Amino acid sequence: ESVLDILENETPESGTLPSTIVQFGGQTAINLSQVLDQAGFPIMGSSARTIDVASDRGKFEEFLEGMGIPQPPGAVINSVDEALQVAGNIGYPVLVRPSYVLGGRAMEIIQEAGDLGRYVSHGLDASPGRPILVDKYLEGRECELDAISDGETVVIPGIMEHVERAGVHSGDSMAVYPTMNLSPEEINTIVDYTTRICIGLEIRGLMNIQFVIMRGNSLQIQAESLTAQPSKVYVLEVNSRASRTVPFLSKVTGIPMVRMATQVMVGKTLKQLGYQTGLIAPRNFVAIKAPVFSMSKLAGVDSYLGPEMKSTGEVMGIDSNYQAALAQALLAS
Repeated sequence: ESVLDILENETPESGTLPSTIVQFGGQTAINLSQVLDQAGFPIMGSSARTIDVASDRGKFEEFLEGMGIPQPPGAVINSVDEALQVAGNIGYPVLVRPSYVLGGRAMEIIQEAGDLGRYVSHGLDASPGRPILVDKYLEGRECELDAISDGETVVIPGIMEHVERAGVHSGDSMAVYPTMNLSPEEINTIVDYTTRICIGLEIRGLMNIQFVIMRGNSLQIQAESLTAQPSKVYVLEVNSRASRTVPFLSKVTGIPMVRMATQVMVGKTLKQLGYQTGLIAPRNFVAIKAPVFSMSKLAGVDSYLGPEMKSTGEVMGIDSNYQAALAQALLAS
């Protein structure tokens, strides 16, 4: 109600409803998108429907399944019994998470049935009407990217590779640009999935996607083919908004991502701005985003990193090689 009071106060005397932009307000603004749409306020850029499909875990799983894009096995649940059954089928550990959450809030990696029952009971009581997802926790190599789309053209300024294991919140991880350990095939798959998702969701403006890459153990030989198991790229989540990595990626690539997204929102096409679909060629240096924590100022805080974000800031290190850039980032943090 307070949001609508503010908008009513900002509405011109003519009665024309003002357009709203929710892409630059983080998860809080995204959460308000459905209220704004129901109240009739126009949303510039990605529509309320697009935001809802990307933010609602159940709808997003259905969307990816329809696109034929892999995601960690799991299901939407509405009871403790359903959660236990799903976890029993896919195997522990599992990642449990609600829809429309801020900073990974209330996400947990759970190792056994007792903890899962307690989590789901509390989650259903705390957020009635919001679905909870139980997914297989994949401990692979995690990476993410930010993209700009106008619904037809999809520009990817760069891909960032995480240093930590999968499951650590992206805001708490160290991200390396350009990627150091991804094969050309894996990069091509990531670009393909990103392009198809942007066009399928009708993204207009900015979007962030997080992936996990699972690779077969090169020491395990398949009996039939006698070849190492191939890698597989899974989509973890999509955020139809600007993420915290946009300033980092804009600085290191020189691509004015916010300006481009804003121009798309007012009707320009990316081709008119001089861009075409694909991944921008990487720059000839290494940049590392490192998190900053305030653990020393907060007595008794659990400093173990997981799906919930705990960092309070970020810094950047740039140099000609990985080791020097990492040293700069760690010194700054």
